[in-house]
Amino acid sequence: MGAGHDHGHVTAGTANRGRLAIVLGMMLTVAAVQVVGAVYSGSLALLADAGHTVTDSLGVALALVAVWVAAKPATDRRTFGYQRAEILAAAVNAIVLFVLCGFIVYEAVGRLQEPTDVSGPGMMVVAAFGLTLNIAALFVLRSGAKESLNVKGAYLEVMGDALASVGVIASGAIVWLTGWSQADTLVSLIIAAIIVPRAWSLLREALHVLLEATPKDMDLAEVRDHLLRHPSVVDVHDLHAWTITSGVPVMSAHVVVREEDLVDTGLMLDQLHACLSGHFDVEHSTLQIEPPGHFDHEGARHL
Repeated sequence: MGAGHDHGHVTAGTANRGRLAIVLGMMLTVAAVQVVGAVYSGSLALLADAGHTVTDSLGVALALVAVWVAAKPATDRRTFGYQRAEILAAAVNAIVLFVLCGFIVYEAVGRLQEPTDVSGPGMMVVAAFGLTLNIAALFVLRSGAKESLNVKGAYLEVMGDALASVGVIASGAIVWLTGWSQADTLVSLIIAAIIVPRAWSLLREALHVLLEATPKDMDLAEVRDHLLRHPSVVDVHDLHAWTITSGVPVMSAHVVVREEDLVDTGLMLDQLHACLSGHFDVEHSTLQIEPPGHFDHEGARHL
């Protein structure tokens, strides 16, 4: 049996830890300003937006904690360490987004029944400040969101807060110009409608990893075909591929080799591992080299 590389490489989430910390500080600043603005203007909408921002901040803080946990070294009991914690955090972030949308809808229904007076100009000034920092935070996280589901979760949290700020600015302008306070309620419902599909996308990707499904950008038929191109390989079975965390795919397979080539398998393993690493970006693979006919002695039957 041959093994590829060890599990000690840096995860995509760990590589973006500094970005997450910067964004967390920015969001807490926005939340503090929103609370002060809500007290000054008497705006319930701004206070709700502050709660929204605090919720998003908790999501980013959770992502940071998950990155720290995921960076802990592997042990004999947890051979892949805690890297999967990043995916769990992404799933929790998605659930938090769903809860937040439920809260927005609940509050919107209440305001439709009992309209609330708000100060349009005050809402717009504070929300504009929040939007500015949110846009800056999105730029900070943009590259990391393409690499890590955990960072993507934080990115969506910030995007949701930015959308909320846009909604507050728009509703504040309408209230200021027309006095129609229901504009705030309608914008809140629009924000919820935008957040839900994004939250579902994040949750679906996290579940894909947690269920150990084949990485979405990998075709196992193509992988098998590449391995079979080696002149000594006559069959490949029990081929499995899954993802530990974002950017860390792993693979295992039973590789049937011609009897006369079983004398020295070291070079063959190097070539097969190089194939998987070079063509499919799989840095860790476990390959069991076996002679023809050994399949008949195996209890389990897989693809």
